[in-house]
Amino acid sequence: MSTPSENNNGENKPNRLSAPRSKWMRFGLWGFITILFALWTRSLWWLVALPFFFDMYVTRFLPWGFWKKSNNNTFKTIMDWVDAIVFALVAVYIINIYFFQNYQIPSSSLEKSLLVGDFLFVSKMSYGPRVPNTPLSFPLAQHTLPLFNTKSYLDKPQWDYKRVAGFGKVKRNDIVVFNFPAGDTVALKYQQTDYYGMRYSIAKSNNVPEYIAGQYISNHPEEFGKLVYRPVDRRENYVKRCIGLPGETLKIVNNQVYIDGKPVADQPGVQYNYFVQTKGEYISKETIRKWGISIEDDSLLPEDNYLTQLFPFKRNANGKLNPVYIFPATKEMIQKIKNSPAIDTVFMEPDAVKGTSLGGSSYPLNDRITWTRDNYGPLWIPAKGATIKLTENNLILYERVIRNYERQQIEVKDGAAFINGKLAETYTFKLDYYWMMGDNRHNSADSRAWGFVPEDHIVGKPICVWLSLDKDRSIFSGKIRWNRFFKRAY
Repeated sequence: MSTPSENNNGENKPNRLSAPRSKWMRFGLWGFITILFALWTRSLWWLVALPFFFDMYVTRFLPWGFWKKSNNNTFKTIMDWVDAIVFALVAVYIINIYFFQNYQIPSSSLEKSLLVGDFLFVSKMSYGPRVPNTPLSFPLAQHTLPLFNTKSYLDKPQWDYKRVAGFGKVKRNDIVVFNFPAGDTVALKYQQTDYYGMRYSIAKSNNVPEYIAGQYISNHPEEFGKLVYRPVDRRENYVKRCIGLPGETLKIVNNQVYIDGKPVADQPGVQYNYFVQTKGEYISKETIRKWGISIEDDSLLPEDNYLTQLFPFKRNANGKLNPVYIFPATKEMIQKIKNSPAIDTVFMEPDAVKGTSLGGSSYPLNDRITWTRDNYGPLWIPAKGATIKLTENNLILYERVIRNYERQQIEVKDGAAFINGKLAETYTFKLDYYWMMGDNRHNSADSRAWGFVPEDHIVGKPICVWLSLDKDRSIFSGKIRWNRFFKRAY
């Protein structure tokens, strides 16, 4: 009778289970971590890694590190780099999805809280990381691969929304990174433009129904580019401040936010647009910089601009308009500007004047709703498990929510709602929703323009600034904002 280490001819054969104790300990450690990770993410798919760890450390059936035995040094060097890159990509993929990611502030919507050029660490653990909708994707690419200009993810498989346990929930005044809710449909030549707002604008300017405008966009790819659909986790990342929570009623009166009828104090750094007219002299760029206004936000009103006809701006003896500037400023900043001896007139930009809207279109995009940027609502924010009675009026507010975010087939006929083919008098929401606004209130495309942010769009919470670059300055004149390094981002 042969022993386990002998074959029938009496020859010795290697016992693959006789690995050193250290190898078994490494396998045990990685196996334990993998099982914990699978339990935390509630996904058994991670257990597929266990046989590979077992073979890597114990049985060695697969030729791990086969290139290290090669006599070709060039081949060994190349494979060492490939091994390091693959390991790095896998590590970055897991870290980026479940722990934290880098985010750069692209616009001034949160000035002065976060500045254009700030690079942030965004914690996925703060609200709990999402299991990705599109698990097969290239790390660090949101939806498009640079250089190749192709999708950075595969459409299949697509998993349903699931969020892993985190440290807490979204609270009022949290700065939050989220996927752009209206970014489900994108015209590739207008990727930074809200498709639904663009469709509404075309329909209104041509006096046609919105579906006709949608057909026009779809049928003219040479003008708008191809229309594409993006899953939730592949939509553009936005960052705003949470103002309204699920189940609350929001209202804005003359820029004052009310929640459930109570005023909410502005956060420090909240800005509004102001018209600033001088007594005749131009303001130097350096003075504007000292006021804390970026070059991008500083705008000199042209003599022939239509706004000069809407407001009683002053002119000199020759009938020429004294210089008028438009820029965002905090209340503290604007008080200093008013006290400047060179300034004549200062007033806040209204959202509408003489029938002209300065604030743009507001959600919902419907002519029956006359809300504006500065005077908005009241609007109830949907909460998971809450049931509302469906009426002709509130269908205008929640039809998009039910169709696009709750993924129900809804059709409105003669003011009545049919959900999944059945007449529905009430509806119970499946998700929580949030109301997000920028601190730069007059220069922020936020919930006032495109509506609610569903819970499955929440990405994470910015923790700190790890790098800050001032686009208005050169490397030798203060481009790097050293004073913002590791500054808290909330």
